[in-house]
Amino acid sequence: MTKRAWPIFVHSLRTAIAGVVSLLVARLFLLPEAYWAPITTVVITQSSLGAALAVSWHRFMGTVLGALVGAAMATYVGPHAVAFGIGLFVLGLIRIVTHSDLTGYRFGGVALAIVLLVPRTGPAWQIASHRFVEVSIGIGVALIFSMVWPEREGGGGQAA
Repeated sequence: MTKRAWPIFVHSLRTAIAGVVSLLVARLFLLPEAYWAPITTVVITQSSLGAALAVSWHRFMGTVLGALVGAAMATYVGPHAVAFGIGLFVLGLIRIVTHSDLTGYRFGGVALAIVLLVPRTGPAWQIASHRFVEVSIGIGVALIFSMVWPEREGGGGQAA
């Protein structure tokens, strides 16, 4: 393997192992849509612990707020397009109070859409709590991997 290919190999291995660990932990908790944990882990994985911590906090808060707003809208209004638009607008305004960045807002919007718009048979609050736990597992695994197996600067994880 060439010197240039090695960091890409290590980064790919690290990402794959972190993703599988995240999936297995979510399955251990018998979460109905455990795939959200590894999706979050792959998105969160950063080149340094400091970057992962900063980004993770905003994504965590966005997920909490999106799940809460989504559950409230689903419970009291229903899965309507206007309710979704109002929910996104409210999430945007909440940024003023929480000092959240656009990353947190995007994660909040995704959680809102999943909780509000995806047809479910269970109560909205249960769906919201599942999304929160699944995403939290993904964030936690990504942070643990950032501490235990940090990516070296200039590694294979940098975008072109």
